[in-house]
Amino acid sequence: MNQSGIAAKLAINNGEKRITQTFPWPIYDDQDVQAVANIVRSGQWGNPDCTGAVAEFEQQFAAYCGTKYAISCVNGSVSLRLALMACGVRPGDEVIVPPYTFIATASVVLEVNCVPVFVDIHPDTYNLDPTAIEAAITERTKAIIPVHFAGLPCDMDAILDIARRHKLRVIEDAAHGHGAEYKGKKLGSIGDAGSFSFQSSKNLTSGEGGMVVTNDDALYETMNSLRNVGRLPSGQWYDHFNPGCNYRITQLQAVLLSEQLKRLDEQTRLRNANGLYLDSLLANIDGITPLSRGSVDILHAYHLYMFRYDKSRFNQNSKQEFVKMLVAEGLPCSPGYPHPLYKQPVFQNRNWMCYAIPDSVDYSQTDCPVAERACADEAVWIFQQAMLGTRTDMESFAEAIQKVQYAVNQ
Repeated sequence: MNQSGIAAKLAINNGEKRITQTFPWPIYDDQDVQAVANIVRSGQWGNPDCTGAVAEFEQQFAAYCGTKYAISCVNGSVSLRLALMACGVRPGDEVIVPPYTFIATASVVLEVNCVPVFVDIHPDTYNLDPTAIEAAITERTKAIIPVHFAGLPCDMDAILDIARRHKLRVIEDAAHGHGAEYKGKKLGSIGDAGSFSFQSSKNLTSGEGGMVVTNDDALYETMNSLRNVGRLPSGQWYDHFNPGCNYRITQLQAVLLSEQLKRLDEQTRLRNANGLYLDSLLANIDGITPLSRGSVDILHAYHLYMFRYDKSRFNQNSKQEFVKMLVAEGLPCSPGYPHPLYKQPVFQNRNWMCYAIPDSVDYSQTDCPVAERACADEAVWIFQQAMLGTRTDMESFAEAIQKVQYAVNQ
């Protein structure tokens, strides 16, 4: 960027924006519209028997992930809950989760009358830190939910090694991880089960919806029953064998997802390439540190592009003020979560509405310092639709950050 551009007046102070490109989401074309229109015209909108377009999409998604089964449901929160129930957790059991993620990763643990145990994230990746997991395991621990946050694969080798030694189930929260890979395997296919969300911001979306994948026959049978009011294929329509509910998606969602899935590989490769290029650009800006991609072969989904911000290199401007300046420059970004999950009122006020949480559980004393720093001072998110831009767009993102740095340090 030339010197005059760096010295230009900040957009937040009524200067010109550095980024004028917009990044719409979702992306669709006439084929998506036609696929949905065909279902509308057919009159077969629902999915009472889990067949038709829904079953076809489940087969497509399982094949895409490299798993034996895929079970669709109403959202990613429910897909996590189905997996936990099928994995056999019992009231009062403990489930290890990270504190830097969406509330559902922990709230579904409460919903099945279990205790979320928060383990800190790694400072280089913001994913669950394997070195901290073992100390959190007790005789009541039954499962680990690693979150592939932002679409960056967790250290699954280390997590699975711990889980095997302690006979724990591993449920991958891949709500951000559509299309991403760890050592050649699609996220979601590595643990006992993998949970996905199709909510409106996600890299694969139908507005709402979820999916859980597995290679385990017994888990599949249970989850398939739970999402369809407890029915089993061997039973009659009004036979209910498990305490399930109607968590089915519609045919409309299924055909839309089938069309969207056709784009996912190309979009993932583009996000990954742009993420690598943006890493190289931001690494040259003092006070900006791109997150590590780890030491193994991965394909990053970049549901978020994340970097660490050091306010000491930006004249002590808070992360929140820094992000406001970037948004004004046209960068689709956010300061992310304001605090770790254990500081949410539901945990601090003990408002979990569950009969099996022991009185000894007290989140007021929970402290995950890496997550605390990420929330308060460091973590900045760039949204996934921006990562579908061009290399020139990535350069403009870096230039916007340089522009802010130059202005605040004058």
